[in-house]
Amino acid sequence: MAVMTSQKEEVEKAPRLPMPSRNPLPLSAAQEAQVQEVYHTRVRSYCAAEIKVFAECALGRTFTAPFKCREQNRAMNNCMITHATQSEKDAAREEWFSLRLQRQRDREAREARKKEQEKFHREWWGLPAEDREGEKGKEVMRKAERVGGFPRRDEGQLSKDRHSIFDQRMERMTRILMYDYTDMTSNRISGTDE
Repeated sequence: MAVMTSQKEEVEKAPRLPMPSRNPLPLSAAQEAQVQEVYHTRVRSYCAAEIKVFAECALGRTFTAPFKCREQNRAMNNCMITHATQSEKDAAREEWFSLRLQRQRDREAREARKKEQEKFHREWWGLPAEDREGEKGKEVMRKAERVGGFPRRDEGQLSKDRHSIFDQRMERMTRILMYDYTDMTSNRISGTDE
């Protein structure tokens, strides 16, 4: 809840710009969709009590909800129809224009976060080709490889992955077979063949 209130406070703190003119240029489809979202949010906020009553009635019902909750549904729809006027659309459009600075700040914050993540990704997964030959590339090559956040200590040892386990088993099987082979040949030489 504290996060929601702080976001609302940030929106309220942001300076609101006035409407550019009473007849602004037409908006793009995406901008019109944003205006419609503001409009629907405003209408829903006026009818929040009626929506809540209908939701409580319809909770847990599927097929019977339209029949059992008919009065609550009508009250909710009537409230929305009364508040869904052209003046409310104009107010939503003005609110959308007044929040231009806030949207610009949000967009800049998203871009900064994206650049930060790209920088982290480059540092984590390796350097681009132009940085490999430079001083930074040499510095990366001098650093010890880090495994799980710690410097790697077992440089010359086999790792414990499935390939090294397979190699160890193969060595063991080879030793066993070699032992059996040498045992068999020694028995033949000594004449104690079974």
